[in-house]
Amino acid sequence: MTKAVPKASSPRTFVLVHGTSYGGWCWRRVADLLQARGHKVYTPTLTGLADRSHLMSREITLDTHILDVVNLIKWEELNDLCLCGHSSGGVVISGAIERVLPSVSSIVFLDAFMPEDGQRPSDWNSPQARAAVAAALERGDISRSPVSSAIYNVNERDRAWVDSQATPQPIGVSLNPIKLTGARERVAKKTYIRATGYAHQHFDRYYAQTRADPSWRTYEVSCGHVVMLDMPERLAEILLEVA
Repeated sequence: MTKAVPKASSPRTFVLVHGTSYGGWCWRRVADLLQARGHKVYTPTLTGLADRSHLMSREITLDTHILDVVNLIKWEELNDLCLCGHSSGGVVISGAIERVLPSVSSIVFLDAFMPEDGQRPSDWNSPQARAAVAAALERGDISRSPVSSAIYNVNERDRAWVDSQATPQPIGVSLNPIKLTGARERVAKKTYIRATGYAHQHFDRYYAQTRADPSWRTYEVSCGHVVMLDMPERLAEILLEVA
């Protein structure tokens, strides 16, 4: 007989935000684990990507993606929630928290960027990435192609599938400066999770900064960048601990 998954004694609400070129699909394993335990989970796909790729437009900006998250929280009337952003999703949730701070009790940066006020996502791009964006803009392109999952050190079993799921990223998202007033630091519970199987100087810096700050909880996971696919069980455990 299959053992039933225990229900949560205190159900939580999670909003999980994906990164560049991905969509809500990348969270399915983690969402299934959390939902099986009685929690409420939202995995929005940002405008122009994955199941919303038909909305690709040169009008999509960083603010568009921030509003995707803000409006979900507003219209679903979510409160006391855990807001998690992966990779460039860290930029999106940093902007969203400025507008929905009272609704958020926990914020999680999963191998994610933590921008400062006035920064653009393109500011921390590699020289090669900056050149690629500049060339695309010169051609009049409105999006850039996905990065191979092998670069993120995704587990080999999932690489072909991930590459088939990834969609072009709207270029406009990386060009706008973000406006921050410090709302991120005012969240009661703050967490940074670093994937040690993916080399990235900026993520190393964010991890070191948060680890030295007693108001933050920090974790290491021994896998590639796309933690929700490589270690979904461990990620679900951490999310439940910090929510």
